Amino acid sequence: MKEVKQFDESKIGVKGLVDSGITTIPRFFVHPPHVLSQFKPGSKTRPDLVIPTIDLSGVDSHHNRSLIVDQIRQACSSFGFFQIINRGVPMGVLDRTIESIKGFHEEPTEIKARFYTRGLGTGVSYISNVDLYNSKAASWRDTLWVKLGPKMADHDQIPEICRNEMIEWDREIKRLGEVLSGLMCEGLGVETWRLKEMTCLEERTMVGHHYPKCPQPDLTVGLVYHTDPDVLTVLQQDNVGGLQVKYGEDWVDVKPVPGALIINVGDLLQIISNEVYKSAEHRVLANPSHEPRVSIAVFFNTGNRDDLYGPLPELISSEKPALYRQFTVTDFMTRFSKREVDGKSLSNYYKL
Repeated sequence: MKEVKQFDESKIGVKGLVDSGITTIPRFFVHPPHVLSQFKPGSKTRPDLVIPTIDLSGVDSHHNRSLIVDQIRQACSSFGFFQIINRGVPMGVLDRTIESIKGFHEEPTEIKARFYTRGLGTGVSYISNVDLYNSKAASWRDTLWVKLGPKMADHDQIPEICRNEMIEWDREIKRLGEVLSGLMCEGLGVETWRLKEMTCLEERTMVGHHYPKCPQPDLTVGLVYHTDPDVLTVLQQDNVGGLQVKYGEDWVDVKPVPGALIINVGDLLQIISNEVYKSAEHRVLANPSHEPRVSIAVFFNTGNRDDLYGPLPELISSEKPALYRQFTVTDFMTRFSKREVDGKSLSNYYKL
C-alpha cells in the first residue's frame, strides 16, 4: 500500500513509469496467476468469431431502418456489442478527437499533474486506475475523465490540447446517442423515444484511456474484465487493438475497423430490457506494442438518479415476468463505486 500511495501521489501515471525507462513493472501491477492464466495465448479465445458490424446508411428510410433495427436487436441480444459504420460522424472529427487525447497523455508530467485528482468535482480528472486503492492489482493504463452532460465541465477546466475536440465530440456523440437509443427501443418493440423520455441519455461522461507499451505484458492487464454500469457506451479505438468481449465461455477480439465506432449494452439497459439485451463482460490486454493504444468511451446514463428504474412495463407479461426489482440509480452507482472494476455485473444484485 505504501508503494501504491507513492505512485498515486507522484502523479506521473503509467506513462511516467514507461518514460522513466523501467524494464520491470512495480509489483502492485502484477495480477494473480488465476487472472493471468485467462490471458495466455489460446486460452478460450475464438479467432473464428467477430462481433457484428452494422451499416447505418439510410437509417431514415423505412426499408433500411427495419433491417438495421433487426440487426441491432440480434447483436444486443447475443453479443451485447456491435460496431457501426456510416454513422454520420465525420471522419475528421474521429481523427481529431483521438489525436487530441493521445496528445494530452503525451504532454509533460508537470502539465498533466495539474489535472490529476481522484475526484470529479471540476468535471475533469486525469488519473491512473480509478479503483487503484480497491483492486487486487493495478492495470497498465492512464485515463482522462471529462463530464459532458447534462452540463459539460467548464471549458477552461478541460485541458487546452483537447478542449475544442471535446466540445465537438460531445455535439456529435449526443446526436448519435439519440439515433442509437431510438433504434434500440424499436428493437425492443417500444416507442422510439422511450429511453430518451426516461432521461437515459442525459448524463454523459467521456473517458480517454491511454495504454502505453508494457515491458511485462504477460504479468498485468490493460483493463480487467467488467461490464459497464450505464445504459449504453459508445467507444472509439485506434488501430492498435487489444479489446476483447466475452461470448459464452470464450473471448472474442474486437478488431479495429477503420472509421467504425463500437457500441455496447450497459447493465442498466440489460435491466430495463428485462434481459432481452445483454450487458457483456469485456477486457483489454496489456499493450506489448511500441505504439500506445488509445480509446475514447462515452457512457450514457440516466439524468434522474432518484427515480425508480427496472424492467419496462411493456416488456413484462405472465409469460415473461420481471427479472429485476426496482431501484434508484443513486443506489446502483453507490454500490458500483465501492467495489473494484472487476467481476460480474451489478445487475445480479437486483435480480428477483
